[in-house]
This record gives sequence, C-alpha cells and structure tokens, in this order.
Amino acid sequence: MDAKVTGIVSYISWVGWLVAFLAGDKEGAKFHLNQSLVLMICMTVLPIISAVAGFIPVVGTVITLIVGLCSLVLLVFWVLGLVAAIKEEEKSLPIIGNIQLLK
Repeated sequence: MDAKVTGIVSYISWVGWLVAFLAGDKEGAKFHLNQSLVLMICMTVLPIISAVAGFIPVVGTVITLIVGLCSLVLLVFWVLGLVAAIKEEEKSLPIIGNIQLLK
C-alpha cells in the first residue's frame, strides 16, 4: 500500500489501523497512523467512562451527556482526519492533534 491508501485505511477501524500499520507504508503515512491511533483510543475510552459513570445516579447522567457531546466532537475529528488523508495533507486534528504516540 502506498502512503495515501495507508493513511485512509488507518482511519477505518482498529482492524484497518492494524492492517495499515503492519502492511502499509509506515514512513509515508506515519502522521495519519498517529492521528488515527490517538483518535481511536479516545473513541474507545469515552464509552468506557460513560458506562462506569452511568451507575452514579445524578452525576452519571451529566457525565454521560458530556461524553455524548465529546463523542460527536470525535466524530467530526474523524471526518477531518479522513478528508485530510484523502487529500494527502498533514493537518493536525484540533485539541488531540499534538499527541505523539508513534515515533
């Protein structure tokens, strides 16, 4: 896979990220691999927080609503990242874009 395809596939799902990481052009798409990894981790952690907080009567409801709004924001970030990968641009995602997990 070339860098463009690797970047696009990395945003599809965890499986897509693994395929892109293992079989794709890691050096050419390292930016999008990192961005999508941070995004996927956030998208995985938020529902866990919501499920745990859901057991708390009043505070849990508020936290669940906040997590729902954050999930919508992450969906927008996902679209922004995917569009940037399609256009072969290296535009950092807002808020979480500066987090570097891959060196």
